[in-house]
Amino acid sequence: MAAPQRSNTGGQAGAGAAGSGGGGGDRRDGGRRDGGGRRGDAPDKSAFLERVVTINRVSKVVKGGRRFSFTALVVVGDGDGTVGVGYGKAKEVPAAIAKGVEEAKKSFFRVPRVQGTIPHPITGEAAAGVVFLRPASPGTGVIAGGPVRAVLECAGIHDVLSKSMGSTNAINIVHATVAALRGLEEPEAVAARRGLPLEHVAPASLLRARAKGIAAKAGA
Repeated sequence: MAAPQRSNTGGQAGAGAAGSGGGGGDRRDGGRRDGGGRRGDAPDKSAFLERVVTINRVSKVVKGGRRFSFTALVVVGDGDGTVGVGYGKAKEVPAAIAKGVEEAKKSFFRVPRVQGTIPHPITGEAAAGVVFLRPASPGTGVIAGGPVRAVLECAGIHDVLSKSMGSTNAINIVHATVAALRGLEEPEAVAARRGLPLEHVAPASLLRARAKGIAAKAGA
């Protein structure tokens, strides 16, 4: 009789262990589902456009050999008239890009625009870089090379003609483009400085495009 009792008791214990094991499995599955839900939540995306223009590897010769680091030239803008350029350096590429983005956000400036283009032709110079920008009619697009295109797109300029006439170094080209954009002026500022009516300073086509853009914003 003792043996069957021990057998029954062992069977009940085994069933209890199996049941607890099944319950543990349910809890583990539930934990995975909850964890997966938390990991699946996407982080908030930045409201700014970020363009990495170039990444360079820099080596420093020391007594023990060479030490490598990376530099990143980054352009950041909101696509609506605000843009900045930053240059970051770190031992890893992601860290260099992050530093460049932070520096670019500290150097934001406003770019005058008229219907998605610039108000007047202008030439920017920085070191050996020379960039010429010219207004274009709607639908033309951004006719520019890689470094210049990155700056113009982040600034929210959609129609423009450009020509790089100096150094082919990406850093010089980007800074020359920034110099050109910083040199742009609103028609009202030019008219006030010269003491003339706005109609005597800006062409009629520019004034019509400007009025059309203001009306579109007011309607929206």
